[in-house]
Amino acid sequence: MNERVKVAYLGPQGTFSQAAAVNQFGNDCDLRDCDSIDDVFSIVASEEVDYGVVPVENSTEGAVNNTQDCLIDSTVQIVGEVILPIQHCLLTKPGAETNEIEKIASHKQSLAQCRNWIQQSFPQAELIECPSNAQAAKLVLGDNSIAAIAGSLAAKVYGLSIRQEQIQDQHHNSTRFLVLANHSTESSGNDKTSVLIYTENRPGALFRILKPFESLQVSLTKIETRPAKNEAWAYVFFIDFEGHVNDETIIELFRKLVACTAEIKILGSYPIFVSS
Repeated sequence: MNERVKVAYLGPQGTFSQAAAVNQFGNDCDLRDCDSIDDVFSIVASEEVDYGVVPVENSTEGAVNNTQDCLIDSTVQIVGEVILPIQHCLLTKPGAETNEIEKIASHKQSLAQCRNWIQQSFPQAELIECPSNAQAAKLVLGDNSIAAIAGSLAAKVYGLSIRQEQIQDQHHNSTRFLVLANHSTESSGNDKTSVLIYTENRPGALFRILKPFESLQVSLTKIETRPAKNEAWAYVFFIDFEGHVNDETIIELFRKLVACTAEIKILGSYPIFVSS
């Protein structure tokens, strides 16, 4: 009998990361919840699990900086991506009344994604930031005055009441998750590559990076900057682009980039997510 695939995700149970893991690997995988994004990277790197799933960006609130910082330091590879529509719900303890709500708990990104709804519906509520939406859901279990913003999976896992659905401010709200592993992937014919590029701290650095992409007609799908950890006021570029590292055009792209950058770290090539 085949052994079940082991998958780590940002826990506890009931998070959108768990939903993304199930979306990618199915209900039959062996799920391991972790306390932090750093822990997911660590358990994948140690080979205790086969894969890890972590959030990397939200369509309305932008990048998850913790994941980007881990990508800078870690040796694990990105081998896939999952884009999950995020539909937030207001959850309470069963039997609690709406007029009892004095505090609203959730992850800081989720609070931001619902800020207008919160201001209109509960302008006096104290906001409590939690490590995850599921942690916020657990707080609700012991206190009628606390409501949580989380997904319907958290309501199911913790036996909470859904008081209102789809409270996110943007109804196209979605989060992109990365699938991590200790191996690389073969070309699928419809791939994306993620890289981390360090440049010399001098004028025109970004222009020199982008020029090879333009000359080879390689399509960029994302470019962001993060502070470099090894030098004050220096930055690194996170870049996603279409193609696989083994494609002839991408091999030529890297040849050109090596000549105009200080360092390139390939984070992984992987199939572009296509929703079913």
